[in-house]
Amino acid sequence: MAPSLIPPEGKGVAFIDLGTNSIRLLVVRLNGNGSYAIQRKEKEFIRLGEGEFRTGRLQPRAMDRAVVVAGRFRDLALSYGVDEIVAVATAATRDAENRVAFLDRLRDEAGLDVRVVSGKEEARLIYLGVAWGTRIDKGEVFFIDIGGGSTEIIAGDGDCHDYLDSLKVGAIRLTNLFFDDKETGPVPDERYALLTRYVRNAALRSLQRLKGRSFSRTLGSSGTLLNLVEMNRRRTGSSRLSLEELQNLRRYLCGLDLKERRNQPGINPERADIIIAGAAIVETIMAELALPPLEPSPFGLQEGLLLDHLQRALPELVRGLSVRERSVLQLCRSCHFDEPHARHVQSLALELFDGARRLGLHDLGDGERDLLRHVALLHDLGLFLSFSNHHAHSHYIVSNAELLGFDEREIAVMAVTAFYHRKKLPKKKHPPFAALDRPSRKAVRYLSLFLRLAESLDRSHAAAVRSVDLALADDDAVRLRLDCRQDCRLELWQLEEHRAGFKALLKRPFRVELSQKGKDAGDNPEVA
Repeated sequence: MAPSLIPPEGKGVAFIDLGTNSIRLLVVRLNGNGSYAIQRKEKEFIRLGEGEFRTGRLQPRAMDRAVVVAGRFRDLALSYGVDEIVAVATAATRDAENRVAFLDRLRDEAGLDVRVVSGKEEARLIYLGVAWGTRIDKGEVFFIDIGGGSTEIIAGDGDCHDYLDSLKVGAIRLTNLFFDDKETGPVPDERYALLTRYVRNAALRSLQRLKGRSFSRTLGSSGTLLNLVEMNRRRTGSSRLSLEELQNLRRYLCGLDLKERRNQPGINPERADIIIAGAAIVETIMAELALPPLEPSPFGLQEGLLLDHLQRALPELVRGLSVRERSVLQLCRSCHFDEPHARHVQSLALELFDGARRLGLHDLGDGERDLLRHVALLHDLGLFLSFSNHHAHSHYIVSNAELLGFDEREIAVMAVTAFYHRKKLPKKKHPPFAALDRPSRKAVRYLSLFLRLAESLDRSHAAAVRSVDLALADDDAVRLRLDCRQDCRLELWQLEEHRAGFKALLKRPFRVELSQKGKDAGDNPEVA
C-alpha cells in the first residue's frame, strides 16, 4: 500500500479554475486517514474571453472582472485555512497575446500564482474528472467538453485514454467570430451552416483520426452541454441527447431571438447568447463520428484537478480502485468506520452469498453481489452519529451521500439493506422497504439476510470466524461450516437469532458445524 503524503492532522487545498466563461472554486480538506471532504464550491460568470477572439487580446474590462473574482475566491479559500492553492487558467488565457500581463495582475492584485495549462493537459484533466465520477463498464467511450474558448475531445475507457485533443473552437470563441454584439434575433440557416463548416475544418485532423472507431457511449461535460441535455429533457423526457433530438432542438433555438432563448426551460440565461455556437460544435462532431446519444456528466476539469492532486497525495485511495470502490471507501473513511471489521464482514457476506447461490438457494446475479460487497463496508456508518438506532442513521447516510458510480435504484437497495442489517426483518409496512420496486425488495431480502449473518459471525470484531462455507446435509438442512481460529461462542450465540429468518427466506433450516481446526473454539463443535 502506497503511503499517504498527507500529515496526520490533514491539510486543506483549494482549486481555482479560470476558464473562458467562468471562474470556479473548490475547497477540499484532505484527511490523514485517506479520505477527503469538500468544504466549499463556488462559480461565477466573468466572460474572460469576451471580445478576445476578434483581437487576440484579453480585454481590460474582462481582466478587471477576473482579477476581482479571483482575489475574492483566494480570500474565501484562505478563510478555510487551506495550506495550498492550485490555480490554473485555460483557453482564454493561453491564447491571449497579453497573457503575461494578465498573469502578473493575478499575482500582484489577487495574490494568485496561476499556471496556464496546455490544451492537451486540459483534455487529460477533464478525462480524469469525468472518468473518475462515471461508471464505465466496457467499450470505448467518447468524451467531449465544450468550453468558452476550446473544445476538448478524448477517446478512452474507464482505465485510460488513448486519444486527447483540444480544438480551437468554443462557445464564446465562435460567437465572437460569427455574431455581432448587437445581434439578438433568430439565427438564419446560412449563418448556422457557416458555424458548422468552421467547426468541421477546425476539427478535421481529429475527425480523420477518429472516424470509423466504434464508441459505446458519448459522455459530455461543461455547462453548455448540460444545458442542451436539460432543455431536450424538458421537451422529450429523454435523459440522453441523440443527434436527431439535438438537430430538432437547435432548429427550434435558432428560430428564437435572444430574449426568447433566455426564457427557455432548462437553460441558464447566462448561456443563451452562446448556446447556438455550442450546439453547432457538438452537432458537427456527433454527425461526423456517428456518435451514440450524449449522456451528461456533472464532472470535468475541476474534479480532474482534485483527482490529479489525490493521485500524488493519497495514492491508495485512487490507484487500482473503481469509481464505486473509491466513492464507498471515501465515504467510509470520512465517517471513521471500523475498517478491519467492515472488510471481514464483507468477506463473510460474499462467502454466504456465493455458497447459497452455488446450492441454488437464490438466483441473484453478479449485480446484486456487487451491491452486497459495497454495502458490507457501508452498513455501520450510522455509528458515526450514535450507536442507538445506528442502522437508521446508516440508511440516511447512504441515501444522501451521492455515491459515485451507482444509479438511484442501486443506492436505494444498499441504503435499505443497511437499514435491515440489525433489528427488524424487511416488511412491506416499513416505508423504506415499501418504496422499492419488486426486484429491489427481493434483492434486499436476500442481501440483508447475508449481511445479518456475516455481522453475527464477527460479533466480537475479532475475526474469530475465519471463513464460512455452505453445504447441504442429508436432511436438507444447510450446514454452515465455520473455520474458527479462536473462541467463537459469542458468534455461535448470535447466530441463533437468525434461524427463523433463514428458514423463511431460503426454505431450509441451518446447522452450524466447526471445522476440525476450530473444534476447540467453543463448547460445542456442532449446534443442532
